[in-house]
Amino acid sequence: MTRVTTTWTRHGTTSAALTALADEGATGALSGERGIVYLSAGRVVHVESAFTPDLGALLTRSGAVAADGWWEAVDRGGTQHRVGHRLVDSGRLAAGALELCHLGALFDAAYFVLAQDTRAHRFRPGAAHWLGAVRSVPVDVVVRESERRRALLDRIWPDPAIDTVPLTRVPDAGAAGLPVRRGRTLTQVDGVRTAAEIASALACRTYHTLVELRRLAADGLVTAAPSAPAPRAPAAEPNGVVWDDPDTALLRRLRDALEAL
Repeated sequence: MTRVTTTWTRHGTTSAALTALADEGATGALSGERGIVYLSAGRVVHVESAFTPDLGALLTRSGAVAADGWWEAVDRGGTQHRVGHRLVDSGRLAAGALELCHLGALFDAAYFVLAQDTRAHRFRPGAAHWLGAVRSVPVDVVVRESERRRALLDRIWPDPAIDTVPLTRVPDAGAAGLPVRRGRTLTQVDGVRTAAEIASALACRTYHTLVELRRLAADGLVTAAPSAPAPRAPAAEPNGVVWDDPDTALLRRLRDALEAL
């Protein structure tokens, strides 16, 4: 098994670190505050971010691939980094459809990784994504497209918090008279979901969802949801006794049983 070491980056921003790695023709994974960029020979082959649905969610929720077919490809091809090839070779997905969906997920996740362009944390040389090679993109193209998207979104509504926090509808906000896509997006705003969760529920590209949400914010129909109050600690019973809730009690019994083995 190949040992993967970790290198702490010295560059001030993620885009600067990516540019340097591209110049070196590096292969591996660059981790930042909002996601991971996978490189092969200095080109971007995949990007992951918690702020956007992953490729599997997009393919299965859109109906392009059945859920059991997706997980079969992951189970059989994941350790060989050939999940994408497995989907195509099994006839579950056309190569062109996989490439288009993969590029969409790549650029969506890259937007979040580079949106604030904070410092990248570390680089793991040789690390590869389980999806495998689908389509590589030059680093400068990824950086430039992320900048273009950020500029467009800021022109619509200059508050990037809309992209990441739970959103709520303003009182009496309704979808009547809105374009179809914007109205569908508004119906998913419930005070709990973030843009990524709304995009996943709609089986829609995250960037397209961000455009609609910022337009809704500019129209005064959507805003950031109020922060939830911190949960209060349970009051102690007389003599300092605090009763366990059922979940905590169950976890403690499981822990005690494991320790007794």
